[in-house]
Amino acid sequence: MRTGVTIDLRARRDAGLADQLRPLVEAYLGRPTVEVRFWDGSRLGPRGGPGALVLRSPEAIRRMAWAPGELGAGRAFVAGDLDVDGDIFAVVAALRPAGQRLRTTLRTVPAAVQAARRLGLLDRPPPPPPEEARPRGLRHSRRRDATAVSHHYDVGNDFYRLVLGPSLTYSCARFVDDATTLEAAQDAKHELVCRKLGLHERPGARLLDVGCGWGSMAIHAARHHDARVVAITISEQQAQLARARVRDAGLDDRVEVRLQDYRELHGEAFDAISSIGMFEHVGAARMSTYLGTLWSLLRPEGRLLNHAISSVGGSRLAGRSFAHRYVFPDGELIDVGDVVLGMEAAGFEVRDVESLREHYGTTLRAWVANLQQRWDEAVALVGEGRARVWLLYMVASAIGFEDGGLAVHQVLGVRGGEHGSSGMPRTRDGWVA
Repeated sequence: MRTGVTIDLRARRDAGLADQLRPLVEAYLGRPTVEVRFWDGSRLGPRGGPGALVLRSPEAIRRMAWAPGELGAGRAFVAGDLDVDGDIFAVVAALRPAGQRLRTTLRTVPAAVQAARRLGLLDRPPPPPPEEARPRGLRHSRRRDATAVSHHYDVGNDFYRLVLGPSLTYSCARFVDDATTLEAAQDAKHELVCRKLGLHERPGARLLDVGCGWGSMAIHAARHHDARVVAITISEQQAQLARARVRDAGLDDRVEVRLQDYRELHGEAFDAISSIGMFEHVGAARMSTYLGTLWSLLRPEGRLLNHAISSVGGSRLAGRSFAHRYVFPDGELIDVGDVVLGMEAAGFEVRDVESLREHYGTTLRAWVANLQQRWDEAVALVGEGRARVWLLYMVASAIGFEDGGLAVHQVLGVRGGEHGSSGMPRTRDGWVA
């Protein structure tokens, strides 16, 4: 603790930190709707709720003072200077509207500046936690995309297995009822994708799985529909484990896992293409290249199923957002309407659009439960900072899907055949087993 802070706290001990820091808190949150606790035991806001925001040290205020908005708060949480006592979903949900409204800096709030100065919080800011990423180079170039993907996915396969569960599937599941387990829900999602692609009607079809993760979709398609699968990823750790899982499943003759960028695919032909949870890394500027490449790889009457998170109007993660710095560097969410237009421009006939928004909220809550139940193991695997990144990101994402701020859509397109033939079934009846 810096000398200036210590002297001031001794001089104003009777007033309590809550009174001194109220201008700063209200500059950030408005009038608090959840309890806010400070390291000296003083408090602001209503008591007795499901959870409380806890500022454990002056560093929490210093981080937020120097980086107003979600980045400063995120840094404080990752570093452990800011914490939540109780129901983290309730606290983040209560604070989310304030975070969305915040567009100001401390320079516009004189009382907050004075409070920060009194407490010695306007000197040099603390360094960001080491988990923060700042990718370099041309956005969505192959090299920068590889760096961004590695930051997110090469955290460690054991950590992902802990969070995602036995299915090792890092995308929205499909819960057919309240009793459905996470593993069964992921299996149901894979089966839905296979049926939309018509694999159940064409045993032996050649499938390209773009952004294959740890191989779960490829294994499902080969095991249940005798598909011949080429599965690609640009994450080395994913490719290694996916190959091992394919071998363990006895599917080496039907599944090939490649460490390959979609832009490197040329001169091959597939009956179907699945892209599940990869499109968020493509970017709007590269969408036409991505969709055009996939169209060129399909045989006539071949189908593409694009499963991706979206938002109304689209959103490119800001450089100072928590998600960009800690979770998905360079991530972009594209409006589903623009996805449809982009697919049509590439030559696809769009045949179906389905939202699974509520299912993603349920999926994320299941992942959070896995992480919280095995917290000590997670920290041992990746360190407390990285575990806290994932906790905050998944909680905030779940709330985003539940309140409609985020969506996830499956868009099905077909490359037309001779005389406009599509090969599509007359109804959706066969899509759900």
